[in-house]
Amino acid sequence: MVSMELTSIRVLAAVRPTATTRFQDGLSTEAHLKATVVSSLEAATSYLNDHDDTTDVFVVDSGLGDVYNLIKEVRQQYPALLIILVDEESDFAMPGRADDVTTEPFKEGDLIKKIKRVAEERRLATLPAGALPEVRNFAKALRKATKAPAKQQAAIAAIKDLGFDYVAYFSINPGDPPTLSLGAQAGPPNITSLMPPRADTTTIIGSVAQAGKSRVIVAGDQPSHFLIDKGKFGTAVCVPVGSTMRLGVMFACRQEPGSIKQDSALMVELICAQLAAALAKDMRI
Repeated sequence: MVSMELTSIRVLAAVRPTATTRFQDGLSTEAHLKATVVSSLEAATSYLNDHDDTTDVFVVDSGLGDVYNLIKEVRQQYPALLIILVDEESDFAMPGRADDVTTEPFKEGDLIKKIKRVAEERRLATLPAGALPEVRNFAKALRKATKAPAKQQAAIAAIKDLGFDYVAYFSINPGDPPTLSLGAQAGPPNITSLMPPRADTTTIIGSVAQAGKSRVIVAGDQPSHFLIDKGKFGTAVCVPVGSTMRLGVMFACRQEPGSIKQDSALMVELICAQLAAALAKDMRI
């Protein structure tokens, strides 16, 4: 079994004292954000001095004072730190030295979306794609794709080129519970015609969507998928698309049982990480 732990994002938010409760409550709605809220620039600087290696994203409120000089100093001192500026006094603001800006942090979850997006982009930037020709070629194809369906299809084509016989991408649709819709697929016509438009949440696809961990399965594993249970394929890998922001699930099969090893599963994960970053960037408001 291959596993990929769902990533927690560690956030430091420096906001005016009257806004601390609102930000604590707002950030706590996302289980995978580990947020610390302080109410002064001095407290933020002190926290970063003690916890710079355990802080992923710094959220700073323009109402605290000279935040632009602070951002400049923080950028110089902690170059790996992601910074989001909150400017609720303006209808439109530029991020400047920050990575992003929000003027309505809790309207439709804007701040949380931006935190997740910059974290996904950072994760993509750290992938060793330069040493992996297949992933590098996919990155080129991804840049040419302008719409989400084309990006999904490019990812499927890249995974199929790795020696998989059937590949499908399922989009996660928000809801209670969320649903999974078939977005794109590639494989033999007799197989593609069997795939229903929605994935059963009790299958391996639904399990990976909920847990956020990659799984390799063979016949007899539970949860499973009907393509494996009916012997259409001998093994499959199921990978979440998006770790901090769950966007979908990739499902890829091979005929030969036991033919999906750690290295081939990792390649699928790398492609899915690039796809997640591209899809998340499209969602930027």
